[in-house]
Order: sequence, then C-alpha cells, then structure tokens
Amino acid sequence: MRVWRERTYTRSPKAGSSWFGRSLCLGAALLLIPSGFSKEGMDRDARIEIIRGLLRESGVTKIAMPRGGKGLKLDSQGKVDEARAQTEMRANGMALKAGMPVEITKITFKSKELIFELNGGGKSGKKWYQHIEIGMGTQTAPIGPVQQETMVAYGSSVTVDFGKPVPDLTVPQVKQLLSGVLDFERHSPTELYSPTLPPKVKEAIKNHEVLVGMDRDAVLSAKGPPDRRVRETRDGSEQEDWVYGTPPHVLFVTFDGDQVVKVKQY
Repeated sequence: MRVWRERTYTRSPKAGSSWFGRSLCLGAALLLIPSGFSKEGMDRDARIEIIRGLLRESGVTKIAMPRGGKGLKLDSQGKVDEARAQTEMRANGMALKAGMPVEITKITFKSKELIFELNGGGKSGKKWYQHIEIGMGTQTAPIGPVQQETMVAYGSSVTVDFGKPVPDLTVPQVKQLLSGVLDFERHSPTELYSPTLPPKVKEAIKNHEVLVGMDRDAVLSAKGPPDRRVRETRDGSEQEDWVYGTPPHVLFVTFDGDQVVKVKQY
C-alpha cells in the first residue's frame, strides 16, 4: 500500500532575505523531504529544484485573486477555474488586485496538486507587532496601535490541480503553468520604471529609501519584498502596511491602493 504524505515548505520568518537566509530556509525544507517516499507524484530532486527556484520568488499578479483559504485553482494546462474564482470572490472578497507585487511564501506538495501561497496566504490574524513595546526601564510604549483587534487577510493562493499524480516538473515549466495569473518577469521594477521616474524617486531608490507618493514597484525597487504585509480598513478605505525589519528598528510603509500615503520609521 502506498501512503502519500503532504509536504509543505514555507519561508522562515527569521531567515531574512539574504543569501544566508535563503540557505537556512532551503536547508530546513530539505530536512523535511524523506529519502524513500513513494514515487507516486513528483520525486525528491524535482521538489528540491522547485523549492530552490520558487520559494520566496516574487512576481506581479495578472488577475484579481480572492481572499480565503482556497484562492485560485488552475488545471494541468494552467487554465483558471473561472466559476470557482467568481464564487470565492463573492464569498470572501478580493485579496489582491491585478498588477500587485506578490511573493511565494509557502509551497505545498500533494499527490495531485501543487499549492502556492502568496503573501502569507488567505489566513487571518492580528498584527505581529501589536504585543511588542519598546522603551527604557518602566517607560515603554507599543510600536503600533493596540486598541484595535482587527483581523486582517494577508494574501491568496494558487492551486494547480493535475487530476493525476503530479509529474516531475522543472522551475520554468511551473512558471509557465502559473504564467496566466503571475508575471515573474517584472520582479526587477527598476528596469521598467527608470525611463519615467522623477529624479527624486530615482535617487530615493538608489539610496534604498521610501517616499510618500511612490507606487508598489518603486518600493520593491528601493527596499525589496517586505518582511510582513498587513491589510486593514481605516476610515472606510482599505490600506496595506508593508513592514520591514524587527524591533526596535522597524519601517512601516502604508499603501492606499497602489500609492504610498505614509512612511513611519521606528
């Protein structure tokens, strides 16, 4: 009897975005891959390559993606299940608009499916910094608002359903399957925007700074993918915080739509 064990590989929250962090993340993932599991589905070497090539890879959404744990579903040719997508959108609302930058934060291997979590997936939770205070001695203060117990959605997911055991795939083949919903060619936004960016914004990107008025691609060029993304509704407007760093040195970049409306450095 063959027994299939689902395997999930995630971005380590402490690994950071350095080469060393990537090595730690990959090393942790490899420890979870058994050396003698059933060949039904993608084999060990193919999984390792998928993890190396796609975990923490960034791209840009081509279509809107729903909230919730199910996200979008594709068939073995990369075609979107439109009926399910519309059902999820009506039931849970939109998590990601078309044209938004995303990062693959978890990969789950099932017997007949590959699941890619984007920007933390469709789970909800409190802001990670709501329980952290900074200061000296007995004089401390929270680094973020704690009066609101807002539950926020972080992202979405894409499931590729093969309808049969997942074959051995290369990274380019998986990217091709996802190409209908994700554009992996736009993860270097500086090249796209350099001809049209104002000199002030170009200088900020060069110095790895964020300015009010920047769009998401410009922020990605300046700072790279954030360590955390948190979305909530403020004054009737849905905004998203990109959080860089760890206390006591934390940068909050607040977006309203595609534009930065607030930058706060702690």
